[in-house]
Amino acid sequence: MARVAVVTSHPLFAEGGHLVIAEGLTSALRDAGHQATVIRTPQNRFGRQGAAYLATWLTDVGQGHDGQPVDHVVSFRFPSYAVRHPSHVCWLNHRMREYYDQWPQFVRSLSTRARLKEGVRRQLIHATDTYLLTRHVSRLFAQSETIQRRLQRWGGIPSTVLYPPPRPRPYRCDGYDDYLFVACRLSPLKRVGLVLEALAHPTASGIRCLIAGDGTEREALLAQTRALGLEGRVQWLGTISERELVERLATCRAVCYPPSAEDYGLVTLEAFASRKPLITCSDSGGPAEMVRPDVDSLVVEPTPAALAHAFRRIIDDVALAERLGGAAQTRAAEFTWEQAISRLLGT
Repeated sequence: MARVAVVTSHPLFAEGGHLVIAEGLTSALRDAGHQATVIRTPQNRFGRQGAAYLATWLTDVGQGHDGQPVDHVVSFRFPSYAVRHPSHVCWLNHRMREYYDQWPQFVRSLSTRARLKEGVRRQLIHATDTYLLTRHVSRLFAQSETIQRRLQRWGGIPSTVLYPPPRPRPYRCDGYDDYLFVACRLSPLKRVGLVLEALAHPTASGIRCLIAGDGTEREALLAQTRALGLEGRVQWLGTISERELVERLATCRAVCYPPSAEDYGLVTLEAFASRKPLITCSDSGGPAEMVRPDVDSLVVEPTPAALAHAFRRIIDDVALAERLGGAAQTRAAEFTWEQAISRLLGT
């Protein structure tokens, strides 16, 4: 059996799907008889990314505290793939998106001087990432086709898609109560505000929604809830435990997750493992590419009216939710940690 270091960067006082996947991989490796641990490398704020790359490059992952060698390294996201090891597989979650697909939005509000400075920094990041991901890792997997396309567009970097399974949890289905469930970080890219606008649409009148998570947009979303008159229909749960997450997934009618160009979207397979359909948007990236419209999920255009119509369909037709949920659970069974580990370790 192997000794495996799972390496991912992680900002302070934050949670993210990449860390859930890293910890899920670690648990699955241990269940399979391997020794595994998670190493968190720094992810510095803007202007100090170079220091984070250097610190990760200098991180010793060659052996454990007992002096025994580490057999394999699996890295996830920038700049964790800068670690050095002869058997280094990168299972890429994402590069620093502000310097890639989000560049136009990122520089829009910057001054000319700041834009020039960030343009130079962007070129350095691109060159560094291309070197690390083409000459520094043994193999490169992308966690979705969306990520794979970005690698090809920016850098011409080849990769193989390998979807992460849901984290090992006691997922179950306790029925299909008459509410929708949203679980994500509250940030602009997750488009929770779009969910609120859809709930306020006349088509979605009376539909309830429970929202779990925290983030930079929390206060703005609470204000939007009040402005739209949704206080009686939207319940904000904040950060919830794993146990409560499983319980909410088990009882909701469907999970709503309409992000913008998401890298992967872990909640997709968590919903599926709980026998629940997903409501997402055609431009949502990873979630939209994993689902089968009208087979295990509802996929609509990213507008309040389209989402509201999907909400109405699923709330008014419990048989539809049950049918989609059954197909979703079958789909989730296609993604296993056994297969993922075999491909990552080359066994």
